Amino acid sequence: MSAGHFQEFEDEYLEMMYQFYEKDPNARVRTGDLAEALRVTPASTTEMVQRLASKGFLEYLPYKGSILTEQGLIHGKKMKRRHRLAEVLLEHLPFTGNQHATACRLEHAIDDDLEVALTIYLNNPQIDPSGTSIPTMSKDIESRVNSSTSGFRTIRELASGESSEIRIIAVGPNDLQYLDELNISVGAEITLTETGDYQIGDTLIQLDDELASRIII
Repeated sequence: MSAGHFQEFEDEYLEMMYQFYEKDPNARVRTGDLAEALRVTPASTTEMVQRLASKGFLEYLPYKGSILTEQGLIHGKKMKRRHRLAEVLLEHLPFTGNQHATACRLEHAIDDDLEVALTIYLNNPQIDPSGTSIPTMSKDIESRVNSSTSGFRTIRELASGESSEIRIIAVGPNDLQYLDELNISVGAEITLTETGDYQIGDTLIQLDDELASRIII
């Protein structure tokens, strides 16, 4: 078993521990419950829990269960955020496969750089496609996102008569097709008219606030 695969197993355990934490931050998670949630044997779960405890990610008490340490909470929260960002990304693509299973694989490929990029591209979504809240950014990621988006804003923030170049469109495939039919695309210049319409070339367009908030200039 490669070190990379073993790291993925550790990530899965900490992510699941964070999922239990979301339900009750103060409750210890019994090894049997963790094993059942991960669909693995209690014996392998006990071995992994002890390993994670030795690394400082968990506080483990035999027969009583485990609870995340501060270090484990940070890591578990990061993995859960990346999983739910991956689900939002898949929702924006013409993807017809198993969204949850694919997001489980994708989350392990998301590093800090890609998390920053996804956060910006997806306009820092607050909920995943199932309506579940996405954990907030860690401080280091938040700092990088704020730095990277300095000067960015949505078209809703245009002043009357002001023009700007569209830089990001963070919408799903259906909305993307609709915007494409209106010639609203990355690189296009868009203007807010005095009547409150948006103008692309010679075409006047009306957009609802929700859609306009996902077009970044």
